[in-house]
Amino acid sequence: MTFDRRRFLHIATGATAATAGGVLFAAGEPGAAPALAAPGGFPDYRYVRTLLTPGRLSYNPTGEIIFPCVRGVYDRLPAPRLGRYYLYYAPHDAPGGICLAYGDSLEGPFTEYPDNPIVGRTWSPHYSVSHVSSPHVMWNAEHREMWLYFHGENTTTRLARSKDGVHFTYDRAVLTTAMLPQGTTEASYARVFRHDIPSRGARYVMVFMRNDATDHRDIGWGWSADGRSWEFAREPLIDHADVGAANVSGPHLLKRNGRTFVVYHTDKGSGGNILITEVGADFSRRDHLGVFYDSRSAAPENGRAAAPAFGTDRGVPYMIYEAGERLSGAIAMARG
Repeated sequence: MTFDRRRFLHIATGATAATAGGVLFAAGEPGAAPALAAPGGFPDYRYVRTLLTPGRLSYNPTGEIIFPCVRGVYDRLPAPRLGRYYLYYAPHDAPGGICLAYGDSLEGPFTEYPDNPIVGRTWSPHYSVSHVSSPHVMWNAEHREMWLYFHGENTTTRLARSKDGVHFTYDRAVLTTAMLPQGTTEASYARVFRHDIPSRGARYVMVFMRNDATDHRDIGWGWSADGRSWEFAREPLIDHADVGAANVSGPHLLKRNGRTFVVYHTDKGSGGNILITEVGADFSRRDHLGVFYDSRSAAPENGRAAAPAFGTDRGVPYMIYEAGERLSGAIAMARG
């Protein structure tokens, strides 16, 4: 399909999670004109506020934070819990460090965990690296554990496991550049989701960023029966050139009305927006639908929105994401 960066689907394919009939209003604008649905019938997310900024954090080694992942824990983890929601994030540059904040609403406020980082760049005897970053936490219902996928170095994605979402036990490396085609230089920014692909014997899928000698980043993907041992596609799931970008990264799997999508962001020079591609239940489609979220030129986005994560709080959909220039932004919240 020919890519159109500005393409929108004008009619939702069904009721949105926020309102019946797909009629949406901008946050803080009662009575505003109805907004168009985003591609695939998703809510039209609107920026509301920042949730975390580096300058207000006690653990702030580099003045930057990236890659939020939010999880509702109120119906999953045993009491006592720090809050209803756990928000994981990290600095990227060395030393990095996987961090946690907690709150009782996706609207905020979120409180920084006092003993950050909860995972550091050295974990004896398992690894000692320059940095760890890009936390993605998946609730594993079978084991009743929080499974943390994170990178360090950029060549390696690792797994750690926790019963309480705070204290983790190291498991293994799950993805390295050696598992991908020769010449791959990066395999990081991974997110893992429960998703069945019977033809591959898969119960989980991983989407991640991959790079090679051309220095143009694409979205890769893999599949697993148990979330620990993985197989990976040799060809990109989303090639940067196919969507008119120099680099794409920060992928996230979404489902709606029986359809399966991946959203991801482009570099700022290629628009700085979050795009969406329909991949199908078996990941065989490549239907590029255009802009999922259009970054604003105003602060805090300043023309870049990236690395989205998603949650629903009391029936209202939210997107938690990076807002601003790479490595100098904040964690922001948009409401659908």
